[in-house]
Amino acid sequence: MVDKQFELNDVVQMKKPHPCGENRWKIIRMGMDIRIKCLGCNHSVMLPRREFTKKMKKVLEKAETK
Repeated sequence: MVDKQFELNDVVQMKKPHPCGENRWKIIRMGMDIRIKCLGCNHSVMLPRREFTKKMKKVLEKAETK
């Protein structure tokens, strides 16, 4: 399995859409747990890193680097 590369402030697509209908999430916190925010309704969810990597489909937009 290819290791998925993601960073803080990346916009990712999850395998299942949020109940609001949106499937774009922004990574707002990284550590042992990863917090993502729905870009449709601004609801945030915290997932363990292992669960997040399993449920993430792909990175849609990379974070802007300074």
